[in-house]
Amino acid sequence: MRPSARHIARDAGEARPLVNRERLLAEFLRLVQIDSPSYQERELADRIRNLLAEIGLTVFEDQTASKINGQAGNLYARWPGTVAGPAILFCVHLDTVEPGRRIKPVIRGGAVYSDGRTILGADDKAGIAAVIEALRVVRERNLATPPVELIFTVAEEQGLVGAKHLDPELINASCGFVLDSDGPPGKIIVRAPSQDRIVVTVRGRAAHAGINPEEGINAIQAAARGIARLRLGRIDEETTANIGVIQGGLATNIVPEKVTVYGETRSLDDRKRAAVTQEIIRLFNEEVENAGGQVECEVEDLYPSFRLEPDHRVVQMAMRAAFRVGLAPRLAHSGGGSDANILNALGVPTANLSCGMQKVHSTGEFILIEDLVKSTELVLEIMKA
Repeated sequence: MRPSARHIARDAGEARPLVNRERLLAEFLRLVQIDSPSYQERELADRIRNLLAEIGLTVFEDQTASKINGQAGNLYARWPGTVAGPAILFCVHLDTVEPGRRIKPVIRGGAVYSDGRTILGADDKAGIAAVIEALRVVRERNLATPPVELIFTVAEEQGLVGAKHLDPELINASCGFVLDSDGPPGKIIVRAPSQDRIVVTVRGRAAHAGINPEEGINAIQAAARGIARLRLGRIDEETTANIGVIQGGLATNIVPEKVTVYGETRSLDDRKRAAVTQEIIRLFNEEVENAGGQVECEVEDLYPSFRLEPDHRVVQMAMRAAFRVGLAPRLAHSGGGSDANILNALGVPTANLSCGMQKVHSTGEFILIEDLVKSTELVLEIMKA
């Protein structure tokens, strides 16, 4: 059942525990100053483990580090709760993109920025700070909650690598929430795409560019002919394709023998994604073979899509919690993947919630302090569900 106007009015009028704004902000500022680029999350993982232990959670780290050649594994934690019922899962990721080292947060105009030389790291340390503060409030005020499970993943920014190594036997929750979407709190991601990573290696024949170029086969030119025929950018409202990296050639006086092209396809519809991927492979094969070269195509299915209906329990939980903290919930779909893609595939219905971060993956990244507070209040209300 969707929340009615009566539910909305009743929920909005009920008193709710307030988060400790100063403590929340101070913790967030500490977290963003801990370097945690992908595969190098050890210091942050240790910080989180200690914080959770202080609150009273049991914490376990899996063996993902050795499997991905990283410093840290995924962290699992559990709050036993005081109300019988199925557990609720919250998932955030520990790693950040580059440039994300020696971050210097700056407070300006009610928002937190970096000093302009790095990202801020609100992706995803805003989510981490919100979960930590919500649990602190639960403990301090002895709030009634069902069991709460937490997962802190590693190497999320590298294609959900940590989440792909999660052990489903360690997850007991009946539903989950990932805190990893941008924009003001209240946005609930209910659809997200699948993604293919495509690597095309084109081989030609080397020759001297000035003495005997006619004896060579220019791999870069052959690849360019293939790229020129591709449909790139937004294919339709559900589907995108991109060529992002081209590597090849040794010197200007050598007809290049090899070039490697890296691209991707995404779609909310798995069939559309597969069709566009096959089209890219076909066109590369045609053009490279016409040029006399050879082509090798590798496709990696990075993650599956997911879709949650508006009346799904996990969506309704998020909507009710949003109303209770004075937010207008907004159901949306995303053009990118998150750990929610993996958790849904593991059988845990999971929505991805906005936690206030804006202009992520850029040196202009920032978060409004009020959005950080509202996001924490939202997490707290869901925990009380």
